[in-house]
Formats: sequence, C-alpha cells, structure tokens
Amino acid sequence: MKELSEIVIPGELRYARDHEWLASAPPHRVGVSDFAQDQLGDITYVELPAAGAVFAAGGEFGSLESIKSVSALYLPVAGKVTAINEALRDDPGLINRDPYGGGWIVEIAPTDPGQAASLMDAEGYRRHLGETA
Repeated sequence: MKELSEIVIPGELRYARDHEWLASAPPHRVGVSDFAQDQLGDITYVELPAAGAVFAAGGEFGSLESIKSVSALYLPVAGKVTAINEALRDDPGLINRDPYGGGWIVEIAPTDPGQAASLMDAEGYRRHLGETA
C-alpha cells in the first residue's frame, strides 16, 4: 500500500468522506480516489447502475469487488446517471491504474449543483485521510 504522501489528489475535483470524487465541471464524472483503490487492492468487478437511474446524495449506486472485499459506492451529490463507463465491465482494473482518468465510474446530471460545495477540496481531503489513517 502507498504511503499517504504518495496518494494522488487532483486539485480540480471535490471529494466525499467515503472516498468518491466528483468533477464539478461537465461532464460530472464520479469515481473513487487513489486512496480508495489503493486500500481495496486489485479490483476484479464493478457493479454499475443503469443509465437514467436517480440517486440521492449519499445513495448507494454500485459496488467494487476486489481481492480483499466488496465496497459500496455512494453518489457524492444527488443526481441522475447520464452515462456509465462501459470499459469497466471488461477491465475493472482501470480503476486501479487510472482512478481519475479512464477509471471514472459514472457521469451524472446533478439535481442540485450547489451540493458540490459541501464536498471537500483536495486540501480538506488530504487532511481527512490524515485523520483516518
């Protein structure tokens, strides 16, 4: 596992306490952080929602299965799923290799774009990781 200083935390994203990230600019992609994928280990399966599904902020929208465990995915803000990353069906390891690029999980249309302001910025997320480590 990586040391906390090795965890990549892009500054342009917003972060939830459960380690999901949100791109606050369109397309509003959602994925899991470098920290989350590192903790999970090799991801072997991704349960994806259906396009068009609507979730409340904090609603469970899928799961990740790894060699270590199964972890639920929670939507950082309320919204409607507009696209899913079909590439994850054949290659769930994209999340491990590129959690902020090719490893995105869903795109959403937020129902309340202001909710993103309640998420942590990169500095706040790094502090959060330090508190939970």
